[in-house]
Amino acid sequence: MGSAMFKCNIAIKDFRKLREISKKTKCRVIIKKKKGLPFILSRYKKRKVLACILAIFLIVMFVISNFVWNIDIECDGEIDQNEIMKILNQNGLEIGKQKKDIDTSKIVRNVRYERDDIAWIGITFNGTNAKVKIVKTEEKPDIINPEDYCNIVANKQGIITKINVQNGLPVVKIGDFVNKGTILVNGWLEGKYTGVNYVHAIADIEAKVWYSKKERISKKQEISTKTGNKEKKYAIKFNNFEINLFKTLSKFQNYDTIVENKKLKFFSDLYLPIEIKIIQNYETERQQKVYSVDEIKKEYIPKIEDELENMIENPENIVDKQVNIKEEKEYVDIEVIYEVLENIGTEEKLVF
Repeated sequence: MGSAMFKCNIAIKDFRKLREISKKTKCRVIIKKKKGLPFILSRYKKRKVLACILAIFLIVMFVISNFVWNIDIECDGEIDQNEIMKILNQNGLEIGKQKKDIDTSKIVRNVRYERDDIAWIGITFNGTNAKVKIVKTEEKPDIINPEDYCNIVANKQGIITKINVQNGLPVVKIGDFVNKGTILVNGWLEGKYTGVNYVHAIADIEAKVWYSKKERISKKQEISTKTGNKEKKYAIKFNNFEINLFKTLSKFQNYDTIVENKKLKFFSDLYLPIEIKIIQNYETERQQKVYSVDEIKKEYIPKIEDELENMIENPENIVDKQVNIKEEKEYVDIEVIYEVLENIGTEEKLVF
C-alpha cells in the first residue's frame, strides 16, 4: 500500500481532535511551524523582565492613545493655518488633551462663528491624530434682483474700448476716460411721448485699465553667502517640555538656521508625545556688493512682473507692458506698468 502526505493550517482546539483521529487511523502528525500570540507568550514566559517591559509598553500605549498628540489641518483655500490653530486651541482642541474632553460640535460652531471665510469645518480623530478639514467660503458678488432698477457704473479707472448695451441709456462712448464710480449706463429710458421709464440696465463695457508697481533698489547691498560649514544639534520635546542635547550657543558668528521637527509615531496616525527637534546651522559671511543697473534690472524686473500678474485675474488680456528705469547715484527706481482689457461695468441699484 502506498503512502500519502497532507499539509494544512489548523487551530489549537482542532489540533487536539486531530490527535485522536491520527491514533485511530494510525497516521503520523508532524508540526512544521507554530504561529500566533499564545506561542509568542509561551516562548517568552520565562523572560520575566522582558514580559514586564512588554506589559508596561502596552499599558502606556493604551493610555497615550486616549490623548491628542498631533493636529493636522487641511484646507482647500488660502487660509492662515496658524490663525486656525490658535482658534482651535482656544476652543479646546489642543495637543495633550484627552479626546473624550474635546467637544468637536462646540468647536465647529465657534470656529464658524468667528470666521466668515469658512464655509464648512469637520474634525475627526484617527489614533492620536486630530484631522481638521476646512472648506473656504467662495466670495460672491452682490447680485441685484433682475426686477430692481439699476445703473451700470465703473468699478475701476480706465479708457472705454467697447460698449454693448442691452438695456438702459449709455452715457459714455469709446475713447472716454472714466474713474471708479462713474455712471456708464443709466437705468432709465426717456421717450418723447412715453416720458421716463426706469429699467434694469444691462451692458458689457470693456476698458483699458492699468496695473503698476514701483520699487526703489539700492545699488550697494549687504549679501550673505554660505561658507560650506555647518553644524547639527538635537533636542527632545515631551509635549511642551524641551530637553536640549547641545550647548545653546552656536560656534558660528553668522549663520542661518533651519529647524525640523519630527514627531514619533507608530503606523500612520498613532502619534506619540515625543518630538525630535533637529537644528541645522549653516555658517554665513556678510559682504558688501555694489550692483550694476543691468544686474538690478535682471534680478528685480521679473519679480515685479510676477507680483503684478498675480494681481490680474486674466493675464491673457494683457495688451501692453511698459518698464521705466530711473537711475540715481545710490539707487535705481523700477516701475512696471501693465495695460489690460477688462470688463469694468458693475450694477448699482437705483434708490429713490
